[in-house]
Amino acid sequence: MKEFSTFGTSGYQVSDLQMLRNSDDDAAVARLLAHCPIMLLDAGEAITESNRARLYILLRGALSVASDTRTGMADGTVSKILPGESVGEQSVLDEEANLSSITALEESEVLVIEADLVWQLIDESNVLARNLLRLLSFRIRAANAQLRRRQKLGEFYRQLSMIDGLTGLYNRAWLNDLLPTMVATAHGSNAPLALIMIDLDHFKKFNDTHGHLAGDEALRAAAQVLSGALRPTDFAVRYGGEEMMVLLPDTSDKVAVAVAERLCERMRQAKVFADMRQPLPHITASLGVAVLRPQQNEHDLIAAADAALYRAKELGRDQVAA
Repeated sequence: MKEFSTFGTSGYQVSDLQMLRNSDDDAAVARLLAHCPIMLLDAGEAITESNRARLYILLRGALSVASDTRTGMADGTVSKILPGESVGEQSVLDEEANLSSITALEESEVLVIEADLVWQLIDESNVLARNLLRLLSFRIRAANAQLRRRQKLGEFYRQLSMIDGLTGLYNRAWLNDLLPTMVATAHGSNAPLALIMIDLDHFKKFNDTHGHLAGDEALRAAAQVLSGALRPTDFAVRYGGEEMMVLLPDTSDKVAVAVAERLCERMRQAKVFADMRQPLPHITASLGVAVLRPQQNEHDLIAAADAALYRAKELGRDQVAA
């Protein structure tokens, strides 16, 4: 980077500078800027004097500005600066060094205004203050819009991380996050909360007989049974392996058993895949039902449903126990 000329000898006009357009006295502003240097940057060359608070206004060419990430406040976003536009306003206002990385995308001419002169321009010409406020308002709006997009994207990925990739049901992370809240809500409102624990019968044998790909299809078929048979207010979870779980808010033990019986019957009728070369495999499941009792926490509720599940297995599988 080298000093090419000064503003007063360059032939550029105050109207070429967005930050100073519409001044009431262009001549007075031009006199203040007359001795400000114009730096010539070659393509790919960076402005290295980042330890000072300065306002840079691009006169010709194009600049790439990458926001600083060392403070933890920025994200490394890259902006393109076109002729008439500026960079460094924030560093002047807070009297801190400009930490953004500024690089010429092509041969460029950049007007450099020291912080003290910027403040003098603000004092003597309200056009700079007015345009500066307009620019900062625009950037704040843009930053807020970007933040909202990132929050939505972050929530999307958070939700995605709580879905089991194979079955499309909620996963164990979702359960660990939400079940304590559901239990606390049920206790606080004296509303029932039922849990059905589900285990696919002889799943290892199914895998050994039909292969693991068919086992995956069986898990998906079981998940579809659960998803298709529940109310919008109910939740289906893949607890782990071939174990699944259904949460039924505001559901009594009698209704929960009826739901489990319906699920058991639909599981029995579920087709895993159609193959004309061999008998169509079906799946069955054992189901254990428990309803939240006073003083129980989420671990107690799961343990009670798990105990009921094992009773269903001991009774011969393909049935419901409570």
